[in-house]
Amino acid sequence: MATEAAPRRSKRLRKSAPTIGHQPGDIGSISISRSPATGAPYPKPSGAGSRRQDPGAGGVDHTMALPDAVIEDIISLLPTKDAGRARAVSPRWRDLWRTAPLNLDCLELFFPDTAAATDAAATAISGIISSHHGPGRRFRVDTRFFHTHPETADAWLGSPALDNLQELDMCDYQICQVTTARPPLPPSALRFSPCLRVATLSYCSISDGVAQGVRFPQMKKLALERVSISDGALQRLISNGCPILECLLLGLNSCCARIKSASLRSIGVLSQVWYNESPVPGIVELIVEEAPCLEKLLFLEEHLGLRVKVNEGAAPKLETLGGLYDTDGYFRFVFGRSMVIERGLNVIGSRTVMRSVKVLAVSIFNLSLDRVIDLMMCFPCLEKLYVESCRYVDKNLWRRKHRHLLRSFEIRLKTLVFLNYRGIKSQANFAKFFILNAKLLETMRFVGRSCYMDNKDFIYRQYASLEVEKRASIGAKFYFTTDKCGDHLTHARHVHDLSITDPFECSC
Repeated sequence: MATEAAPRRSKRLRKSAPTIGHQPGDIGSISISRSPATGAPYPKPSGAGSRRQDPGAGGVDHTMALPDAVIEDIISLLPTKDAGRARAVSPRWRDLWRTAPLNLDCLELFFPDTAAATDAAATAISGIISSHHGPGRRFRVDTRFFHTHPETADAWLGSPALDNLQELDMCDYQICQVTTARPPLPPSALRFSPCLRVATLSYCSISDGVAQGVRFPQMKKLALERVSISDGALQRLISNGCPILECLLLGLNSCCARIKSASLRSIGVLSQVWYNESPVPGIVELIVEEAPCLEKLLFLEEHLGLRVKVNEGAAPKLETLGGLYDTDGYFRFVFGRSMVIERGLNVIGSRTVMRSVKVLAVSIFNLSLDRVIDLMMCFPCLEKLYVESCRYVDKNLWRRKHRHLLRSFEIRLKTLVFLNYRGIKSQANFAKFFILNAKLLETMRFVGRSCYMDNKDFIYRQYASLEVEKRASIGAKFYFTTDKCGDHLTHARHVHDLSITDPFECSC
């Protein structure tokens, strides 16, 4: 629930006050006007626009007027279970399922958690693939099958049912496994290199020879999770092997990842983290050497020992950065020659600024207005800020302390999202700084538990405490929203998510 703060009317104030309401949700619709396969427009079926009738009740089945290519496109775009149910529509649909581009998500159908379940799932997957005539569109499978049933899994990849495969997702849900050895990437997976557009490779190793020889001319999205690969092989794979790559998700067993790509737009990083007092491998050092089209640099989870360097002029279009966590005692972010942000998100040098950054997300364990202001001065053109915090020791008093700053520094924020908000004094003082001084502010959103955000008395008290009637921006609106997911600061888990316009905006 999202609720705007509603003030009591005041005769002395002329500024318009926000009203109580809910944010409307937009319900998207899908209209298919052209065939994804041929690009040709679909013919309009007879009787289009009339009310659908049940063929079993003596009505007309309008799907009979659709060409085979249209039905095959519809089937290939459906989730795996729904595509299987579609075969029951009519004998024609059942026959077309066998020739429609196969969209097989094995994790949607099976989650083998025992040896017997794994054997049964492998047999069922083999049956589905053998009954399909191809080609393939998407194949998602758990990598455990390549270890428990290597010959069977290799036969899947070699089947004609997967010819011309566009998306291969070899995901690994054994994320707590911390062994360093990784089996090699199945050679049969490389047969899709000419046609793959999206690939997720997990829990495997890629040799220098494979990285040097393979080429993915159509690859736009690539994820490497818990993959062992040398620094040089990774650089060759990105620079030479994927000439039109746009989204890259990295969670490697690698000490250093060097990025040099003319087409890359988004990078997502899974750093090393701790689980049950054991390190789960991930990126330790990331160096952006040359990425003229890079727009997003995302850290998807709370990082540990992460070091990031963006060479001067290497990412002139970088607009979205985060989430940055101050709990990483070894974190170091270097931009250009002189801007350094170290442990605790403390700014050490700031003679160089990143004017291109418009969106920033930070997680500060002990909420500190001083540190947030220092970060904003590093990114002077910032328009959208996400702030998450857990403790509130600092009172965040600012009226005298930042008097001179407000005379010389222009706050360009248009949107501020305050996560884990409880309305205590430290948080209120922090928010008031922006309410009373951000002249361009359009939206401020307070996100917290339902026990606060669903309480109208709490919202009225916050309205008075935050001094909203004295806001610097007359048109600013204030929303109190329930936290529905409690997830990480970054709402991106798959390489597809890296293309989201705002990866920090919760869409739950």
